[in-house]
Amino acid sequence: MVALTETTTIPFPVDQVWPLLGDPALVASCVPGAQLAAAQGDGLWRGSIRIKFGPTVAVFRGEATLTFDHAARQCTIEGRGIDGRGASRALASGVVRATGSDVTELAIDGSFTVSGPLETFANAGGVHVARALLAEFAANMAKLVAERRTAPVEPELASPSPAPAPSPPPAAATELSAGGLLWRAFLSWLRGLAGKKK
Repeated sequence: MVALTETTTIPFPVDQVWPLLGDPALVASCVPGAQLAAAQGDGLWRGSIRIKFGPTVAVFRGEATLTFDHAARQCTIEGRGIDGRGASRALASGVVRATGSDVTELAIDGSFTVSGPLETFANAGGVHVARALLAEFAANMAKLVAERRTAPVEPELASPSPAPAPSPPPAAATELSAGGLLWRAFLSWLRGLAGKKK
């Protein structure tokens, strides 16, 4: 089991960020390569993530339960996944907390295990990959908050008007490139080494 304790910041007030974090579809749209399946009413959120390794694309599918405590601005996650070939499996659990006022601090405290061919890689570099993914997610979430803050508000009309059309689902984040992710993970590893030398 690998422990994961990470924090990142989103440069917007927590009152504007938390409502978006409470929407699984919006969260999935900020994770590169992620797709969320339609809810089936059983309390499980199902989805997949695509990672591009040069000309090859790997797809990992999984499901998770999410328990929100909106008063405390935290979410407990229990998830599991399997790669497209069925050779590697993963289990993960943790708590995500949002704190702050003018700037949101996002903290993740959890653990994960991976079995199969990816086990050695996950044990050696999984934390750095997770840190890189979190950085990508935080940047995409900040863009989403900024877009919603600048969206024009239509003035109310004196006469009743037809109900507005439902908002389109958010566009998915750009497909995850293993090259870019591994570069971020490598930088994270270097920072970790520098921290240990102090």
